Amino acid sequence: MAGIPGLLLLLLLLCAVGQVSPYGAHWKPTWPAYRLPVVLPQSTLNLGKPDFGAEAKLEVSSSCGPQCHKGTPLPTYEEAKRYLSYETLYANGSRTETQVGIYVLSSGGGQESSGKSRRKRQIYGYDSRFSIFGKDFLLNYPFSTSVKLSTGCTGTLVAEKHVLTAAHCIHDGKTYVKGTQKLRVGFLKPKFKDGGRGANDSSSAMPEKMKFQWIRVKRTHVPKGWIKGNANDIGMDYDYALLELKKPHKRKFMKIGVSPPAKQLPGGRIHFSGYDNDRPGNLVYRFCDVKDETYDLLYQQCDAQPGASGSGVYVRMWKRQQQKWERKIIGIFSGHQWVDMNGSPQDFNVAVRITPLKYAQICYWIKGNYLDCREG
Repeated sequence: MAGIPGLLLLLLLLCAVGQVSPYGAHWKPTWPAYRLPVVLPQSTLNLGKPDFGAEAKLEVSSSCGPQCHKGTPLPTYEEAKRYLSYETLYANGSRTETQVGIYVLSSGGGQESSGKSRRKRQIYGYDSRFSIFGKDFLLNYPFSTSVKLSTGCTGTLVAEKHVLTAAHCIHDGKTYVKGTQKLRVGFLKPKFKDGGRGANDSSSAMPEKMKFQWIRVKRTHVPKGWIKGNANDIGMDYDYALLELKKPHKRKFMKIGVSPPAKQLPGGRIHFSGYDNDRPGNLVYRFCDVKDETYDLLYQQCDAQPGASGSGVYVRMWKRQQQKWERKIIGIFSGHQWVDMNGSPQDFNVAVRITPLKYAQICYWIKGNYLDCREG
C-alpha cells in the first residue's frame, strides 16, 4: 500500500455505499454508509515529561483558504501513518507516543497553509447566536453534551467517559498548555437557593443560576499531525483531541460520524454549541450554512468567539438501519481563518471534518477495538 498515489487514496475513501438519491417525494437526508479503514497501534514509546509551558489559545488562525488547501497534494500512505500516530498524556505527567498501521483503505488530509490572521472577526453582520437558558434546555440533549474545559475551550461528550475537543485547547503544536496536567471538564448543573433538593425533584426550589461540576481528565490523545505541524502548516487538518475522564459522566452523549459532503447535509447547514468567552457562563448555540469545504475542513460563517473552539459540529440525518433520525458529530470547531481571495479579504470560521481515517482513529481511542468501529 505504500505506493498508492494520493489520487487513488482519495477515490477509495470517497467511495460511500448505500447512499440515497436526493430525488423523489419521500427522500430524507440519510447518513451515508462508508467502507471504513482500520487504524491500529503498532508500537508505543515512552517519552519524557513535558514542561506544560505553552499559553492557552482559545482559537487558531490561518490565512490559507479553501483554494490553498484544495491545491495541496494528499499525503502519501507513509505520511498518513505518521500524522495519525498519536501522543498520550496521563494525569501523572507521563506520556507515550504510539505508531499506527492503516489497513484496508487509506487517506489523509495534510494540506499546507501559511501566514497569520490579520484580524480576529468571528461575528458576521447580525449576531445570530442564541444563549441557552434554563435547566429544561441546558440539561437536555443535545445541549447537555457540551462541556467546558478548564483551559477555556469547549468539548463534546462522545462516550461514557470521553470528550472530543480541539487539539489547540491542550497543546500548541510544540508542548502542552499550562494547566493540562490537571485538566478538568466542567458540566453545567443547577445551583439551587435555600438548599433545594435537586434538579430531579419537581418540588425543589427554583435554580438561581447554573454552576459547573468538574471531573478530572485521566488521559488525552493528540494526533502527531497536530504536534508535528501547527496552524500554519498541516496541523489545522489535525486540530482535534480526545479526553478520557477519570469517571463516567452519566449523561447522554452524541456519537461521532463521518462527515458527508456539504451538499448532502440537511439544508447545507451545521450546528454547534459552545462557551463563547464574550458570554461568560452561557452556553451559546448557533447554526449556519457551509460556504465551502476541502477534504479535511469545513468553511462557514457561523458567529463565534474564542472559547467556542473544540465544540462538536453536528447534523441530524436519517439512520436507515434503525429507521430513525440521529444526530452525529461530523467535525470539531477549530477557529478563525483570514482568506485573501484574489486580493479581496474574506474571513471564515473553520471546522475540522471527521474523515473516514479520523473516524477510525477516534473510534479506536474510545472503544479500544476496531471491530466496534466498522460503522461511521
